[in-house]
Amino acid sequence: MKISAGSDLHKESFCRQFIETHELYDPETLPWPVLDDAALARLRGVPFWQEVYHTERRAGAIVDAFTPHVMDPVVREAVALQGLEETRHAKLIRVMIDRYGIDATEQPLEAFPADLETAFIDFGFGECLDAFLGFGAFKTARQSEFLPAGMFEIFDVLMQEETRHIVFFINYMAWREKRRGHIAPTRALKSTWFYGRALRRLLGMVRRGQTANDGQDFAVTQANMFLDGFSFQQFVEDCYRENARRMSVFDPDLMQPRLLPAVADLALRGLRLWDRRRPQLKRPPEGAGGTTSGPARPH
Repeated sequence: MKISAGSDLHKESFCRQFIETHELYDPETLPWPVLDDAALARLRGVPFWQEVYHTERRAGAIVDAFTPHVMDPVVREAVALQGLEETRHAKLIRVMIDRYGIDATEQPLEAFPADLETAFIDFGFGECLDAFLGFGAFKTARQSEFLPAGMFEIFDVLMQEETRHIVFFINYMAWREKRRGHIAPTRALKSTWFYGRALRRLLGMVRRGQTANDGQDFAVTQANMFLDGFSFQQFVEDCYRENARRMSVFDPDLMQPRLLPAVADLALRGLRLWDRRRPQLKRPPEGAGGTTSGPARPH
């Protein structure tokens, strides 16, 4: 039975799925591996841990601040749980920083805007974009054995929770917009607008990272660090396929992000078409220089 967005059944389904898949664990007691000198140097050399730690702290604070403003008790319970998980992500990063002697200081959090719901929505779309790119970077790093497998098993816990957050957020937005009477084209335009804001923030971080190497471009640069033969097309393919793989475990009746996979699919089609046409573009026309046995004679 197809679930109608905005219905009570829809609300109960996406909130119940989120609450029931919550896992209990303490970052302090996770099986953190012992790293040799080479792996420790690689981990410490990653430039974005301070930014990741700050982002996770800010995420937990935003969600916690927004939670009391959620009127529906079922949705409020799920949002509160997300706040707990975001705060736990920050703790996980802090435990790793302290355990392995990573140079990352705690920065003060920025003041939140008065409109906490918009701040929550901005954060949600930003998380969708960061996670989609992170899926590809995570796969690239794991395949390159940048760190021992035990580290990736711990990071995978965080990645799976981020995936749950995305599915919850997409369904929350669909439920919210439908209840407010917004039609599908309006919802699509709003999503595109918020994704645009998230992309501008990400590009701003990339520019700052390129200028000062302050670790704030933690998506494409992350993948570039892990493999010398980095291919943008392969990175996009990894993002697309990993997104599909991680989303496949969720209830198919729930909504999932569609815009970013659609954009990635369109980009891949264009890149593959370019690859097929490139040899033809490089091939010299018939009769061009190099095809005759000697210099052309004047008429």
